[in-house]
Amino acid sequence: MKTAKTYMEEANAAVPRMGAEEAIAKHAAGQGVFIDVRDSAAIAQTGTIKGAARIPRGMIEFRADPAVEAMYDPVFQKDAAIYLVCGAGGQAALAGRTLKDMGYSDVTNIGGFGDWKAAGGAVEAG
Repeated sequence: MKTAKTYMEEANAAVPRMGAEEAIAKHAAGQGVFIDVRDSAAIAQTGTIKGAARIPRGMIEFRADPAVEAMYDPVFQKDAAIYLVCGAGGQAALAGRTLKDMGYSDVTNIGGFGDWKAAGGAVEAG
């Protein structure tokens, strides 16, 4: 039987983590796609990364699968560098593991939005 801890360990092993400073440099250079996987209420309270796609973790499978034409989001490209952010890094790791399982190879967990903001990353209102 798997536990939440098991899922997190597997996700963290599969999805590399990047610190806020390095992620901010990637963002500033226009490299990759940034996706906030928190729900809309959390984003409304705190804001998000400037220009980030807003795709809740619970919708990742549908939005990342081109076969689900009515829900697919073209922000998902198999060869794109994808950077995921959430509240503290857990949801981003789990969403990243799902994307890896779906064939997305360049997926990185950039941790929590609070770290991004504290490090001076570009933000926008939720």
